[in-house]
Amino acid sequence: MKAKFSFQRLTSCSQTKARAGIFLTPHGPVETPRFMPVGTLANVKTLTPAQLRDTQAQMILCNTYHLHLQPGERIVAGGGGLHKFMGWNGPILTDSGGFQVFSLSEMRKISEEGVTFRSPHDGQIINLTPERSIEIQNILGADVIMAFDECPPYPATREDVEAATLRTYRWLERCIAAHKRSDQALFGIVQGGVHLDLRSSAAIALAQLDLPGYAIGGVSVGEPPELIAKIVEATAPLLPPEKPRYLMGVGTFREMAIAIASGVDLFDCVIPTRWARHGTAMVQGERWNLKNAQFREDFTPLDETCPCYTCQNFSRAYLSHLVRSQEILAYTLLSIHNITELIRFTQRIREAILEDQFATKFAQWLTPTPQSGETVSRNSL
Repeated sequence: MKAKFSFQRLTSCSQTKARAGIFLTPHGPVETPRFMPVGTLANVKTLTPAQLRDTQAQMILCNTYHLHLQPGERIVAGGGGLHKFMGWNGPILTDSGGFQVFSLSEMRKISEEGVTFRSPHDGQIINLTPERSIEIQNILGADVIMAFDECPPYPATREDVEAATLRTYRWLERCIAAHKRSDQALFGIVQGGVHLDLRSSAAIALAQLDLPGYAIGGVSVGEPPELIAKIVEATAPLLPPEKPRYLMGVGTFREMAIAIASGVDLFDCVIPTRWARHGTAMVQGERWNLKNAQFREDFTPLDETCPCYTCQNFSRAYLSHLVRSQEILAYTLLSIHNITELIRFTQRIREAILEDQFATKFAQWLTPTPQSGETVSRNSL
């Protein structure tokens, strides 16, 4: 595995723990820090692979739970594996399905063995264990696969969070034993809720397993931004510095900048395409609702500095018209822009780290809440 995957830190920020690096995978490099678009069902919603490449996406995510239910991992394998099946030749990461299973609180039952849940498609009872999750991911064939974990909700009692954290570690050991492919890197996931001592002990324990990479999970599930920042700040530095660090489910400018300052390298989130489907654009970190009247006769681009296809060819007025008309093209054009916006943000941070200017150039984003007088959102939903 180590021959196929490597992580190289190129430099670090002199004022924070931010670092710029390169994560090498069998399907190409990922320049870090980097935002990764989510392609749950083997597609980033409304975009073709060619359009996705134009956003400068390098690594994308697909989801084990959803692909197992539809179309099934055997069909994906019959199509040549996940990369060929979806026409994406860059790196892919698959989530273990743990978050999706545990978010279905009324449909599942947890035991030490794994999770039993009822399929939302046909009502069939499905047993998902650490071994089964790894087997499915081995069949799908992504470059990076995630360990099956228990993601406690927020809020939850300390007793429940501690039990989930310990079970996550035991399940990780089973995932390691079940993993069969040397061309896939298995990442472990640090849980612990909002309890920093649980996070610390979990991170230290996982680090001793010498995995190819590590993720911080169980955040962005309802906690206030200040708590997320504290969790990441306390957890990331405890993970091996020579391995990539991935913060799961986070993708706003502020959240990513703060996490990068703590030493995180990779991010994913559904917001760029989800917001697009609600007629919402991300512009310089702000959230714009294009249904608002002020955009109806605004013939300027969303962002004059943005190189994406949308900004280079269409006006706010046209996008507002598409959104109001519920045209599918609106979702495609806004997804192109929103993904480009988040990737460009991490690209600019990377450049600033290489120049040792990160703390200066991105100071406005390095506090959990906006500073007095700072614009948070324009025309938000």
